[in-house]
Amino acid sequence: MDLKLINTCALVSGSTKGIGLAIATALAGEGARVIVTGRSEASIAAAQTEIRQSFPVARLEGFTGDLAESAAVIELVKQFPTVDILVNNLGIYEPKAFEEIPDEDWLRFFEINVMSGVRLARAYLPQMKQRNWGRVIFISSESAIQIPTEMIHYGMTKTAQLAISRGLAETCTGTGVTVNAVLPGPTRSAGVETFVAALSAGKPFEEFEREFFKNVRPTSLLQRFAAPEEVASLVAYLCSPLSSATNGAALRVDGGVLKSCF
Repeated sequence: MDLKLINTCALVSGSTKGIGLAIATALAGEGARVIVTGRSEASIAAAQTEIRQSFPVARLEGFTGDLAESAAVIELVKQFPTVDILVNNLGIYEPKAFEEIPDEDWLRFFEINVMSGVRLARAYLPQMKQRNWGRVIFISSESAIQIPTEMIHYGMTKTAQLAISRGLAETCTGTGVTVNAVLPGPTRSAGVETFVAALSAGKPFEEFEREFFKNVRPTSLLQRFAAPEEVASLVAYLCSPLSSATNGAALRVDGGVLKSCF
């Protein structure tokens, strides 16, 4: 399917690995000019090399900086004043008992997972409205609805993203700009490897995966970790002009973890 993204410019925050890299790859494959962002030049170069292995003529840019910091966002906008597509993917998570989460961690998670997207949307959304076309997508999580007891601070930030996404969509009423959230379920991204290592006590990944979906996410219909590319394909569609009637939505690619139909 031609998603009609040639001659568009897409910014994907946190796009040097995992879901972010998969999204950047999918958009580059559809002909978009993609700005890959990360905290080091080496990680950006490695991500660009990986994308070009699939799409040798991909049009790629790079930005090095921590987009959880307002100064980095200001510098980013100086280098790239306008974008057509903004995918707010930057985020962190870690398993930690509620009683052990200090104030600093709550604030750090909010800064990275929530405020990075707020600042980027605040910078780019007005320009999209002026041009009467644009796409803003927040990569939330099924944890926004089904808060995981092993990382409540993470779930809190994912719920906040849903509120922000819907609120921003309301400000785009009657325009060609859409704002949506995507809710992945458990996904085998680079960060999940660390997550599994912290919880598995040295078990092989496949054994941990079986036990995880039996005991921790038993409602999953997929009964496995999704691949980042399975999330990226939905995001790429939402970035497309073909998705113009999808706005203010929270779309699930959660493997059926959430039992609600809505």
